[in-house]
Order: sequence, then C-alpha cells, then structure tokens
Amino acid sequence: MLLTIGDALIVVDVQQDFCEGGSLAVRGANAIISVINSLVQLAQNRKIPVFFSRDWHPSDHISFKKQGGLWPPHCVQEEKGAAFHPGLIVPDTAFIIDKGTCCEKDAYSAFEGTDLLEKLHAQSIRRIFVCGLATDYCVKSTALDGLSHGFDVYLVTDGMKGVNVKEDDSCKALEELKAKGARLVTSHDVVES
Repeated sequence: MLLTIGDALIVVDVQQDFCEGGSLAVRGANAIISVINSLVQLAQNRKIPVFFSRDWHPSDHISFKKQGGLWPPHCVQEEKGAAFHPGLIVPDTAFIIDKGTCCEKDAYSAFEGTDLLEKLHAQSIRRIFVCGLATDYCVKSTALDGLSHGFDVYLVTDGMKGVNVKEDDSCKALEELKAKGARLVTSHDVVES
C-alpha cells in the first residue's frame, strides 16, 4: 500500500492529556508513538502532507464535567496537557488542525469546525491514512467524516488506541467503519510497501 501523491496522513489528538499520566489518558497510548513516528517519517520522505489534529479547548469548554459535560478538563489551550506527546515527531511542515475551540460546542472529528477539508482539497488529496487517539471517539468521527466527504479512508490499526468505556468499543468502531467503506491496514502494510 504505497503512500503516494494524492495521499495524506492524519494523526488524531496524540496529546499529553490523552497519554499515560494525562487527565483523560487512553490506556496504552504511549505504545503507538513509535508506530506513528514511522508513518510520519515515511510521509516526509515521500513528500506526503501530514496533518495533526488536536483538541484545543477553552478552560470553560462544554465537554468538561464542571460545565455539565462528560469529561474531566483536558487539552486546555496553552496548557501542558494540550501539547503533543513529547516523543511524537511533528515536522515543521505539518498542518496543525485545532478542534473544539468554541466553549459551547464539542467536536470529535478533525473536520468539524476546522479548515481540514479545504486544506485536503487544496492539496488534491484523495486518500487519507488515519491514526491516533482515540479509536472509538475522535479517530472514528474523523474517519466517518472523511468517508462522507468522499475520501478513501485507511485506518492504521496498530497506530491507534481506544478509550473503551465498554471493552469492545474500539472493535465495534472499526467494524462500523469497515462496513461503511474504510479499509483496515497496519503500519507494516504502509511502511513496507
């Protein structure tokens, strides 16, 4: 599965608050950093654009429990928890997509309330390779929106981890995405091709 012109890599929300020790940590998140870094390096070598989405919430965001939401405060703008994981390779040429920036609206998808779609169209992207956190929330929503916008969506399954409120939430998310047309691949499929 050769990464080529017309492809993009989308790395979803690999931020400190979603990794071990963060306020909304996804179990095993640190284990995917090396996988994602290999994909980023491959994309750079092949001149493939890389997009990094991040939750970028105001301190009074609607998703926070103190505002009546579901989650503890996380990824607050300009705070340590909102930073990308320190081991993650984020090239200077990467596109940074901030989501969830309005205090009154939540956004799981990297497409929602952002200019990601316009940037992908400007780069003549047809296929998107998606990895990151969390499989059953923001990765799923980003992939679903990618499909609805007409992109061929490839989910790099060893480059993502899920919250799994219920034990099989990530498996169900991947099954749903596959049923809707996404393709499941591993980093080996992408890197070794």
